[in-house]
Amino acid sequence: MVDIDEAIIGRLESHGETFEILIDPQVVSLVRDGKEIDLSSHMVIEEIFRDAKKGTRPEDKKIEEVFGTTDPLAVAKHIILKGEVQLTTQQRKEMQENKRRRVVAIIARNAINPQTGAPHPPNRIDSAMEEARVHIDPFKSAESQVEGVLKVLRPLMPIRFDKVQIAVRLTGDQYGRCYEFINKSGKVTKEEWHPSGSWIGVLELPAGLRDDFLSKLNELTKGDVDTKILKGAI
Repeated sequence: MVDIDEAIIGRLESHGETFEILIDPQVVSLVRDGKEIDLSSHMVIEEIFRDAKKGTRPEDKKIEEVFGTTDPLAVAKHIILKGEVQLTTQQRKEMQENKRRRVVAIIARNAINPQTGAPHPPNRIDSAMEEARVHIDPFKSAESQVEGVLKVLRPLMPIRFDKVQIAVRLTGDQYGRCYEFINKSGKVTKEEWHPSGSWIGVLELPAGLRDDFLSKLNELTKGDVDTKILKGAI
């Protein structure tokens, strides 16, 4: 259960009646993004109110008439999806900031400067968003807002989403140390074992991760690794 001091009111008006719930503000955007959430862990109490502040409740037959059920969790989900929520100024600010950081992270991971082929640092992206006065909706998923943000940023900075392909050659011992990291970083599109015992693979990954990938690979192999950029950047 969420603490009442941290909860917000979700409200839906229908059939001349008001239905309210006390819900964790952080869970609203998750539910609206289609995530499967156990709402029982995010409600102050599993009750539907007419007026949550006064603690008054609508009749069960009214709840059944509007929602087709009296199950408070099913009703709560419906209210979150179709109703409105009341955030405090601080709650809205925190949710917007968290969503903004997520948008910046997605862009930094996938985008490059097409003029140089180099990734854009997150702070550069964030500064451009600040300059463009980008508005982030706290209730929409970060992923759904990325394209809109990119449209605003393009007049201010050269930027595009791309992927990079990197050929990697490792000794058998190095492959054992690097296998998990390589497969977590991107998609291995080609691989083969050379007669010398070396592993040769081609990895496709978001262009924004190029520098971090090469840096970590050098760290894991103590600099003894052969790599070649096949597509996407120099």
